[in-house]
Amino acid sequence: MISKEENILYAAEKLFAEKGFEGTSTREISKAAHVNISMISYYFGSKEKLYEKLVEYRVNEGQFFSKDIIERTDINEWEKLEKIVDQFANRVQNHKCFYRIMQREQLYTENPQIVEFLKQTKMSFISMYSQILESGLKKGIFTKNPPIYLLHATVSGTLFYASNGKDMYKEFLNDTDDDETFDEKYYTELNKHIKYLLKDLLGYEENK
Repeated sequence: MISKEENILYAAEKLFAEKGFEGTSTREISKAAHVNISMISYYFGSKEKLYEKLVEYRVNEGQFFSKDIIERTDINEWEKLEKIVDQFANRVQNHKCFYRIMQREQLYTENPQIVEFLKQTKMSFISMYSQILESGLKKGIFTKNPPIYLLHATVSGTLFYASNGKDMYKEFLNDTDDDETFDEKYYTELNKHIKYLLKDLLGYEENK
């Protein structure tokens, strides 16, 4: 069971992804969430605060999802990186609305709180990649040392660009599978592709 507050957040997330912040009214949100419009004011105060809460909720939900992976001693640095990519790709696949909102925000946002949320998320990823790369280089697991900020851009940029183009690629491939089946195939291939790129960028050889 989800709370009334979460129900409103999920309804707003879908509308914000489809119509943008300016194009979405509180009346539409209340209708989609099946609540009285006064409940939005009760839980959030305003549409602006609801929007900020949504971003905060999703960012906090995923910000440190890979923290435990960094500290594991039963897997090597490449395996840690694989798990981070797996989890990141899974979040992009399962939270398409939120990531559509975030991509729009990176281009147009003027809200300082959201700018800070986005910055902290990127810095968290860069920090994780830095720790893994530094340790992997010391152990000889990786033989190349690419700019860490470009490493993150390669992973996130490829994920977002490919995610946005999924329907176009389905048409290009003349794929007749239902959307759910194609979705699973598509993200599986995308995940593999990103790992191939990372192996080359890091100079990682599996059977070394």
